[in-house]
Amino acid sequence: MSARTQPRPRPASTRAVDTRLPWWALALPTLAFVALLTLILNPSDAHAAAGEPVVARLVERFQQLLTR
Repeated sequence: MSARTQPRPRPASTRAVDTRLPWWALALPTLAFVALLTLILNPSDAHAAAGEPVVARLVERFQQLLTR
C-alpha cells in the first residue's frame, strides 16, 4: 500500500506587494472625527454641572486658535 506524498510548497514570491487603501478608508474616519469634534464644540446642547470643566475651556481655546 503506497502512501500519498505531499506536493512540494512553492517558493515565496520575491515580488514587492503593493497595498493601496481605497479613498474611503481614509475619508470615513476623518469624516467621523470631524463630526464628533463639531458635536463637542457646539456647547448649546451641553448641560454641564456647576462650574466650568477644564475640558470645556481647552476646547474653547482650541476653537479660538482655529478661527484665527
